[in-house]
Amino acid sequence: MGVVIINGSTVRNFVTDEEHFNKCMDESFVSLDLNSDGVLCRSELRKAFESLRLIEAHFGVDVTTPPEQLNEMYDSIFDKFDVDGSNTVDPNEFKSEMKKILLAIADGLGSCPIQMALEDDDRSNFLKKAADLEAAKLVANHPSCS
Repeated sequence: MGVVIINGSTVRNFVTDEEHFNKCMDESFVSLDLNSDGVLCRSELRKAFESLRLIEAHFGVDVTTPPEQLNEMYDSIFDKFDVDGSNTVDPNEFKSEMKKILLAIADGLGSCPIQMALEDDDRSNFLKKAADLEAAKLVANHPSCS
């Protein structure tokens, strides 16, 4: 387990580094596309958001949300991603919505740093990727510190 400290600029810099951001989003999309058809269906996107446990936990404490309310929330999330109404999410829709989500996180964090405990092998966490990118840039700019 590792600990990272990030703030809004960490996340914003990750999103604005288009090459790195696009690579991370493409890798994430491929891992979510369980049937490898090039698009995400409702169940694939739902599975991704369920794994984040954003809805079923409140400040780290499990909460019980009625199944019909959960279905409604996940359908709403999917509809937000499915910009063209095709009932699937393509890679560009996925990147676009993830960019909006991450920029909203950056705005919410502002300049206030937060400390996060992360699993070392968690390669899918975008906030960890943002922290890793920032660390790599610091090392590149200050090679004597590495």
